[in-house]
Amino acid sequence: MGFFKEFKEFAMKGNVMDMAVGVIVGGAFGKIVTSLVDDVLMPIIGMLTGGIDLSGLEYKMMLPAVDGGEPIAGATLKYGAFIQNIIDFLIIAFCIFLMIKAMNKLTAKKEEEPAPAPEPSAEEKLLGEIRDILKKK
Repeated sequence: MGFFKEFKEFAMKGNVMDMAVGVIVGGAFGKIVTSLVDDVLMPIIGMLTGGIDLSGLEYKMMLPAVDGGEPIAGATLKYGAFIQNIIDFLIIAFCIFLMIKAMNKLTAKKEEEPAPAPEPSAEEKLLGEIRDILKKK
């Protein structure tokens, strides 16, 4: 039973719960950003680039024919999908950067001005005068 009790204590710590909430919210936010990229930004970018669809670009590698027959089908390199994923990543990373920048602005603490030094008490003033007199002697 010690193992389960220890695991329960670990799982109920604030850091683990905060991380769980972060993962869930991050997943939901990821869907929103993916939809923004796929459904809003990419059609606009496609329109500006003349309707180029990078995801369909591919290169088919064929093996040479054996005994004069037809070439044997090989692998297909889908380099267009790779380029499309890089573009998606850059757009998503930029959106997340903007969101974090906005959150930092909202949560930034205003630098507090240092409080003025309190007025010395009568005893402190008297002790200061005594110190100055002793320095003169």
